[in-house]
Amino acid sequence: MADVLEEIPRSVMPTYARIPVAFVRGEGSYVYDSNGKRYLDGLTGIAVCGLGHAHPKIADAIARQASTLTHTSNLYRIPEQERLANRLTKIAGMDNVFFCNSGAEANEATIKIARLYGHSRNVDAPHIVVADGSFHGRTMATLTATGNRKVQAGFEPLLGGFVRAPYNDVESVEKIAANDKNVVAVLVEPILGEGGIVIPDDGYLEALRDICDRHGWLLMLDEVQTGNGRTGRYFAYQHTAIVPDVVATAKGLGNGVPIGACLARGEAAKMLVAGTHGSTFGGNFLVCAAANAVVDELTDGGIIDRAAELGERMLARFSERLAGNNRVKEIRGKGLMLAVELNEPCAELVGAAVDAGLLINVAADTVVRLLPPLNMSDDDADSMVDQVVDLIDAMPGDAP
Repeated sequence: MADVLEEIPRSVMPTYARIPVAFVRGEGSYVYDSNGKRYLDGLTGIAVCGLGHAHPKIADAIARQASTLTHTSNLYRIPEQERLANRLTKIAGMDNVFFCNSGAEANEATIKIARLYGHSRNVDAPHIVVADGSFHGRTMATLTATGNRKVQAGFEPLLGGFVRAPYNDVESVEKIAANDKNVVAVLVEPILGEGGIVIPDDGYLEALRDICDRHGWLLMLDEVQTGNGRTGRYFAYQHTAIVPDVVATAKGLGNGVPIGACLARGEAAKMLVAGTHGSTFGGNFLVCAAANAVVDELTDGGIIDRAAELGERMLARFSERLAGNNRVKEIRGKGLMLAVELNEPCAELVGAAVDAGLLINVAADTVVRLLPPLNMSDDDADSMVDQVVDLIDAMPGDAP
């Protein structure tokens, strides 16, 4: 890639090492840059545009609402928000929902619910169990909850009230329960997203549910990335029989429009009342119109089942084409959260993919992460696999 980073204006804070390409339009599974080059999108804005780009029904919903009314604040009733709340709580098996603008804000709400819940049980310093390798956001509370030291570095002092356990390790949580009487909740991702598409053992969520029930804790799931059809169910926990107490989601809920949601049930649903939390923009007319259109497509069009089928197709093709490749450590996925983990760092594949007209991501230094559209064609799915395999095969040097 040509190095044109110097062309980014200094007025933009350099919080991202941006790839030197500027997209100007999208259509379905493809985006187009300012030079007219087409790219197959295997990242969808980091699991956001699950229905692809410029989806006509989503675009129409946004345009109609924008031409009518976009915002009045949560001081007044918002019919589109109430409709969306009714639909999401029914889908999730929850009682109510708080709307915000991002996944980090949704997770902030889960943390506030847990602390209020703890104080309601006379726990003066409530603790939340979180997992190593997790990612929950970049606000002060969520970066503290995140199990990645790089995210936290330089922002000390971090917040108190978090207890860390290895991901996918039930025994460690049992030990915490035996030794820390201030714990009131567990916050965990059903699948680690930024951590490299790490899928826990069967029974992990069920075991956490059991521990929480025995100790009176809340089970809180971060479904910011796994929700909204990404894993082949509306929410990832719906692959199991359990129901959490709190669920945070965002990303794919708006298909590019910024909306987050924190859903709760039972005692957790009683914690946030007037004056305890809020959001100026959260759940306004525009974003809820977009999200309702997304829910229409996800629940009426068989797209979630399609995501499950495509995921199986792509995993099978990866396994066939990469069989015997010494660079490959593991191929894994759930629905359209897919990972090819290599035995060596591979960050350079992101730039090589851009040159080849493909958008991918590398997580945890060695994991090629794919989060493609849920509704892409078989041909695009096959092409994406083949391009990734070709990129891995073309890596310089001998395989480790």
